[in-house]
Amino acid sequence: MDEQCGGKLGVKHGQCGACAGVYRRCGRQAGPAEGEVTPLARHLQAKIRTVGPITVAEYMKEVLTSPASGYYMHGDMIGERGDFVTSPELSQMFGEMVGVWLYSEWQKVGAPRPMQLVELGPGRGSLAHDILRVFARLGAGGEGGRGERPALHLVEVSPRLSDLQAELLCPGDSRAAPGEAPHYREGTAPDGTPVRWHRALRDVPRRFSCVVAHEFFDALPAHKLQKTDEGWREVLVDVDPGGAPGRFRFVLSRSETPACKLFIKPGERRAHLEVSPESCVLVQHLAQRLRRDGGLALVVDYGHDGTKTDTFRAFRRHRQCDPLVAPGTADLTVDVDFSYLRGCAGDSLMLGPVSQASFLERMGIHTRLQVLLGSCRPEQREGLLAGYRMMVDPDQMGECFRVMAVFPSVLRDHLARFPVAGFPPPPRAAAA
Repeated sequence: MDEQCGGKLGVKHGQCGACAGVYRRCGRQAGPAEGEVTPLARHLQAKIRTVGPITVAEYMKEVLTSPASGYYMHGDMIGERGDFVTSPELSQMFGEMVGVWLYSEWQKVGAPRPMQLVELGPGRGSLAHDILRVFARLGAGGEGGRGERPALHLVEVSPRLSDLQAELLCPGDSRAAPGEAPHYREGTAPDGTPVRWHRALRDVPRRFSCVVAHEFFDALPAHKLQKTDEGWREVLVDVDPGGAPGRFRFVLSRSETPACKLFIKPGERRAHLEVSPESCVLVQHLAQRLRRDGGLALVVDYGHDGTKTDTFRAFRRHRQCDPLVAPGTADLTVDVDFSYLRGCAGDSLMLGPVSQASFLERMGIHTRLQVLLGSCRPEQREGLLAGYRMMVDPDQMGECFRVMAVFPSVLRDHLARFPVAGFPPPPRAAAA
């Protein structure tokens, strides 16, 4: 597999030239106790012995979201005590910049109401918490506090993470939703914002939506395809017959699989591809919602624009580890192919991807940092600076993370007159 960048705190970004030194310094392999056989490993081995090797996409889905022992379902994996750290956990400035972007673009299209904020995969709720604070400070409830307050809708499958989100966003005021409701949990934030939890985007009500997906697409199941002398073959996961109990191995399919026939484009030059059809379906649904009901979206993830090959990896305790060892105890991730997402979005207007550093600087994060430094306590200063550096430095998150905006195509002319914040303006058409 390609050399990957582990990051100083287990940030889950992929290989880039500036990251190599960080990887060599701290990206060491971190494994579980020798001989550990997890319940999920036993389940997967029984399944493979019954039906044969499974796709990497199926392996990822089982490992991450299996109801009984999936990685995301029952633990708190984010932060210094977990397996990786995210930008919203590093600093409030990240959420503030995203909140300002959402509010600004909503205003540019006339601030239609009713409006709802939607986050896909909200982690511990830190990003949503900061966005709500920005919207409240900017008067999103209407002039003088009048008008319908935007509701917050969270798309979350993990019971444990939804508990953590509720503790932060709706302290003491969340409950199971009525049986007939399209959401499974509901609550009210201290400022009066209604909060609803859904298991899928399709369950979120139809209305103008400001959608954000931060480190969401990287965890969606992906197929791995390999070019061989006999043609394209799919990389599968099999039981390792010569390894220790609970160990797995990669094997190649004996012939073309449906994924090989569906996802290989003519003229493909790469010898190894990772394709996530679940991501494509989600982007198609998102584009249809924005076109039908109005709205806009921001996607932030580590990834590439159709250039990378083998990026499938795992993280445990802030270090990269073997994704086939002790399934269910480590996060699995694949770099997002933004060119693939763009191709799935139809005629939607897609801006970017641009680097996270470029986006945050264009949104004014440096100015915000100076304001916070001027009012913080001495013991907070280094934390603010460290968080800022980690988010924007090219050898940390700054270049490995990418940002893409999505708008319905009907807004193309409008956005040409009122350029989108955080992104370079589109090139002007050549004069006749």
